Amino acid sequence: MDCFTTATPSCHCPEGHENVIQFLNSKVEALYSYRDRFFENHKIEDAILKNEEVEKLLQTTKQIFNHHEGLIKDEDRAQYNFLIGKMLNVVPSYDKLAENYLSKAIKLDPKLVEAWNELGECYWKNDDIGKSTNCYERALKEQKNKISLRSLSMLARQSRAISADEKMKNIAKGLNYAKEAVQLDPQDGLSWAILGNAHLSSFFGIQQNPAILKKCLSAYAQAEKDLIARTTPDVHYNKGITLKYEEEYELALESFNNASMFDPTWDPPRLKEQQLVRYLKDIQEFAMSSGKMKAKRLQQLLQAIDFKQLGPYYGGSYTSTTVNETVKLELCKLSELKAGVNAEKVVLGKVVCSVRNEDVVPFTFCMVDKDGTCVVVTVFNLAAGKGYIIGDSVAIPEPFVTDVNFCYKGDKFDFRMIRVEAPVVLVVNGKKVTRDQQAGVTLSIFKKYD
Repeated sequence: MDCFTTATPSCHCPEGHENVIQFLNSKVEALYSYRDRFFENHKIEDAILKNEEVEKLLQTTKQIFNHHEGLIKDEDRAQYNFLIGKMLNVVPSYDKLAENYLSKAIKLDPKLVEAWNELGECYWKNDDIGKSTNCYERALKEQKNKISLRSLSMLARQSRAISADEKMKNIAKGLNYAKEAVQLDPQDGLSWAILGNAHLSSFFGIQQNPAILKKCLSAYAQAEKDLIARTTPDVHYNKGITLKYEEEYELALESFNNASMFDPTWDPPRLKEQQLVRYLKDIQEFAMSSGKMKAKRLQQLLQAIDFKQLGPYYGGSYTSTTVNETVKLELCKLSELKAGVNAEKVVLGKVVCSVRNEDVVPFTFCMVDKDGTCVVVTVFNLAAGKGYIIGDSVAIPEPFVTDVNFCYKGDKFDFRMIRVEAPVVLVVNGKKVTRDQQAGVTLSIFKKYD
């Protein structure tokens, strides 16, 4: 940084009154650049100091504004008020003074797009979603811009809805805003990050489709090409959420850890990391111990496994989700499964336990087959309140298998899991699962850190 490295306002406008607004604007831009590009000149270990250092520079910039206030011409008052408001808005907390200055700016010049956007952010920080939305919409009327579009994408998806249908419409609207923002500036990492988040909201709010998660990760990969987005903690946090549902657990944990490193004061990434580690430890323990079931009870379950519990899959056929055609199924042992899709195979076992999951989705349980092999099963798109209990027989056609094997911070995870995208493909206790067990929508949307 230039003279802002000192605590006193030693900088003066070098060319007199004519360029004072331009000069002050450069100082505000420098303030934001210092905040957004903090890690260009600082180590990740200095992240804990970031807010304090930004606050110091803010105080220095305030003094510079005070020093030059008498030089402002009447025709520059709107721009001057905007710059003060933007300067004060650099910190994450709401500032009433920032709101006042920005309100003055738009009264003096209602066409000042940047002021409308800053005022929208100010209202948002104060949890006034309605006023914030109005500001961004007003800015868009004046000029199509990525900041308004990005913000409206987030606000649309966070808006309260009185019905599931309205919620889905809000999510779709948010996705459209995010796509527009990316189209305006395909090089902007933050716009790509918001698009990734919009797809993630679609996954939770409309359909738990793995193809949507691929779109999320593709958008985050584009975002991380941009230094500002790459060092933004919530980008890593939401990427971690996506990877968790992709069941890429090692990468998810690393993303949560990265989010914590870029902002050690923000608790959600650390909490998500802890929850995921606990979930994986529980899975590991239950998979190794066949649900901690006593030997006698386990033997009773194994002996109760009857091939007739395959129901319609017993010597029958199945409409494949992978090739969309009818295929014959062959009963397969859990130990014979390979990683990936096991086409034209069906497995049968008994539920020995369910695994607690803080995020509810997916429903997780362990099952054993007649040979005593135990695997973890995750079921997506299961309706709220539905699930499977100890002793239920479950048949899974064309199981998709993942072998989890990695170490993280001293913990070793090694188990096999089967992912089920839709419960309607299952046969439980000899009967095909009915449509009422499949979820319509799941309204687990992130609020503040989009």
